Amino acid sequence: MAHFMNAREALVTEAIDGGLRAGAGRLARLDGYPHIRVVVRTDWDKSRVALVSGGGSGHEPAHAGFVGRGLLTAAVCGDVFASPSVDAVLAGILAVTGKAGCLLIVKNYTGDRLNFGLAAERARSFGLKVSMVIVDDDIALPDLPQARGVAGTLFVHKIAGALAEEGADLETVTAAAQGVVSRVASIGMSADTGTVPGSPKENRIAPGMAELGLGIHGEAGVEQVALSSARDAVAVVAQRLAPYLGSGDHVALVNNLGGATPLEMAVVTEELMKSEIGPRIRWMVGPAPLMTSLDMQGFSVSLLPVGPDEAAALMAPVACPAWPPCVEMAPVTVLALPDGLTPIAPLPSEHPETAEFIARCCDILIDAETDLNALDAKSGDGDTGATLAGAARALKTAMPRLPLADLTQLHRAIGLELSQTMGGSSGVLLAIFFSAAGDAAASGMGTVDALKAGLARIRQVGGAARGDRTMIDALEPALEALPEGLAAAARAAREGADATAAITRAKAGRASYVSADKLAGHNDPGAEAVARLFERLSA
Repeated sequence: MAHFMNAREALVTEAIDGGLRAGAGRLARLDGYPHIRVVVRTDWDKSRVALVSGGGSGHEPAHAGFVGRGLLTAAVCGDVFASPSVDAVLAGILAVTGKAGCLLIVKNYTGDRLNFGLAAERARSFGLKVSMVIVDDDIALPDLPQARGVAGTLFVHKIAGALAEEGADLETVTAAAQGVVSRVASIGMSADTGTVPGSPKENRIAPGMAELGLGIHGEAGVEQVALSSARDAVAVVAQRLAPYLGSGDHVALVNNLGGATPLEMAVVTEELMKSEIGPRIRWMVGPAPLMTSLDMQGFSVSLLPVGPDEAAALMAPVACPAWPPCVEMAPVTVLALPDGLTPIAPLPSEHPETAEFIARCCDILIDAETDLNALDAKSGDGDTGATLAGAARALKTAMPRLPLADLTQLHRAIGLELSQTMGGSSGVLLAIFFSAAGDAAASGMGTVDALKAGLARIRQVGGAARGDRTMIDALEPALEALPEGLAAAARAAREGADATAAITRAKAGRASYVSADKLAGHNDPGAEAVARLFERLSA
């Protein structure tokens, strides 16, 4: 996999400098590249307890992204997924620690424990007060002698950081941090491992599967489970977290492991709140990329029972843009649609022949979904089949409330239904098509002429004409031939659709942004859909 980097050995140092340039002068790094990579606050006066954390890089924005007021005082950065050296940790301690002392927040990995631990001993030999907490919040492997430290570490950063900012002494800050460590529980799930820059990718997770409990360095989890839906995935995570619920209210940290989209993370959040542990979650941090694993396609959930003081510490302001606010969860508020979007619907009426015809049209489009998506992927975004099939399914569901016995009202009702259920420009155009056909029928036009009037309206509104490589290339000749019967219309539609394969410069629609070599030899998916519809109807 290609990465935006220069040399692998310079990746971390260059990334740190890039982050510092956006720090508005609040952050700096210690001299000592490339062996010492420490990000520190520039507004630190050593009168308060310093918080130092860090570890391997590749977890951004952790840890350097959380250096700032209300969070860390310094972050020590190692190579990707590798602990920083003892000298680097010691440099960070010495740079920020005054008489108030320093708390080291360390994730439970052997390299981190040893290097941070030895650095602490050396700092103490200089007369500094240094304490250390080790975070072991990963519950994925209950038989592991020493649980791993993962995203729950960020709760420790935030609560200890708020107390340190208020001027609490080292003993108080350490006790609060240790209290969080003793109660926080985390578990992650991913559909794919992360890709380490400059190294071959490990492909141990099969397509259609997700790994539960994998580590933030890609370490194997407890098991692989079928990835059927976000609901099922979150349910498994919630089930594993449920035994760790404490008393009272909880805060959840919903962490993007790096490769999940914001759209997916919002669904994960919704499913978490609807899960068995959802009623116990009062506050949430995220969803956001916080403790990532490069581009890992997954998420983790950390759960912490909190009292009023800890809740206040979690909501205390910080000066780190990467840290999202801790917010109180609320039910979804639903407001009524404006009157203009809820017009008076026509009275439903029965007409078996019309119902059968509409259902047949819908089934044809549903059956063509996969083929049309594949065709659209060659010249668009691959969703034409899904868009048409989704509208067809919605129309079948709406059948009982349609005025099937009144074609004039039926055209308008179909247009209204499509405007509400069919996405994209094609949904709007087809809604206009049927609405205009209904208006034309109301003025006395026959069915074919009414449909032609609908076509004229979408040409006017959409700006496309025959030859522009759109569905009009098949629909217009089909309607012209329709008075001769469905077979003639099907032949005309097929000829029009096939002709679009030779049109290498689209003048309308998404394909107008696509280069000629991508269009050549492939039918326009909208025109192909029209052709298939008429062909199946005439069969």
